[in-house]
Amino acid sequence: MKLNIQEIKKLIPHRDPFLFVDRCEIVIPGEHGKSEKIFSKEEYFFKGHFPDNPIVPGVIIVEAMAQTAGIVVSYKLRDYNEKSVLFMSVNKAKFRKPILPNEKVSFEVKFLNRVRDVYKFIGFCFKDDVKVSEAEFSAMITYK
Repeated sequence: MKLNIQEIKKLIPHRDPFLFVDRCEIVIPGEHGKSEKIFSKEEYFFKGHFPDNPIVPGVIIVEAMAQTAGIVVSYKLRDYNEKSVLFMSVNKAKFRKPILPNEKVSFEVKFLNRVRDVYKFIGFCFKDDVKVSEAEFSAMITYK
């Protein structure tokens, strides 16, 4: 299932300037997904990170992976309207190459395990099919 930005907005609460996924493909609902983002040179964080040598901050890359996982899980749980996906932890983050303005990157997330309402994923970021970063992270699903 391939989702556009409008479909993504129905699944997660993030909005500009803090939505870091342009498109998402659900490979296996709740377990595996891929997304894409082009970080425009107009992104707010480039003004300070860094003015003479802008690169996407690592925390934004991890957030994009987490948003992708949130979309993948929320798609599986889409029948539950009143839910939130709350980021809990990040581990083993590695950043190998910088992402520059106007570069297209892709993210891939894979489910690792679940304990009650806490889901753990591993995520990867690719630029031109080269892995540039990775991290493990977890999030809790809460129901209202």
